[in-house]
Amino acid sequence: MSALNLGSTSPASGVLSIRGLGKAYRPGQPVLRDIHLDIAGSGLTAVIGPSGTGKSTLIRCINQLVAPSAGQILFEGQDLARLKGRELRLARRRIGMVFQEYNLVERLTVIENVLCGRLGYVAPWRALWRRYPQADVDRAFELLESVGLDASFANRRADQLSGGQRQRVGIARALMQQPGLVLADEPTSSLDPKTSVEVMALLGELARAHAIPIVVNIHNVDLARRYAQRIIGLSGGAVVYDGTPEGLSDEHLKSIYGGEDWL
Repeated sequence: MSALNLGSTSPASGVLSIRGLGKAYRPGQPVLRDIHLDIAGSGLTAVIGPSGTGKSTLIRCINQLVAPSAGQILFEGQDLARLKGRELRLARRRIGMVFQEYNLVERLTVIENVLCGRLGYVAPWRALWRRYPQADVDRAFELLESVGLDASFANRRADQLSGGQRQRVGIARALMQQPGLVLADEPTSSLDPKTSVEVMALLGELARAHAIPIVVNIHNVDLARRYAQRIIGLSGGAVVYDGTPEGLSDEHLKSIYGGEDWL
């Protein structure tokens, strides 16, 4: 079944434009195959597909945690796949990342973890001594509130939080970068069903409130349908569906996941 092409944008109008992206960890065994995608300037996009089909690899190629084997990743006019050193670090400042396992500094307080989102912007001595500009501190408190954590959480250590609270801190830290794009790699997989709903709803609200695109790699198709404006289905490392949640039929899901007994 060929991939649908609904809701995508032209390279000129998109924040992110992926052209011919391929990745093979071993020669002749591609994980991603000739991916072409455009991500527009706001809204929540969900990437779905079976385990091992390249969802996490796609996310990690975009922010260059994994080097692609082929293709272009154009973000705000720059090909990230060609950037090195300082140029890559500067570009990454504009890409927020939300991780499956939170990636917080456990011994630091909540507010210090949020302020880590400014590490690429402040002088190293300020980060070392945790002397961030007052404007950054004020924004960190505002972002904490925006993700549902009041000021009473600010001085708690990260290791004292629940999983859902940790993920909210991770989201606030990503927004602290003032990103042009946020990537979320399985942000609900370590959470219970109720908290997973809350986190996906929060990501959708923040995408609208901050007018930024958020790309979420997620296993839960129901959550993707409920909160995303666009769904990208991967199978065998290739895009087999790109369209609206309403257009995602059982036939498409069979093409993405194979078989029908699980439906």
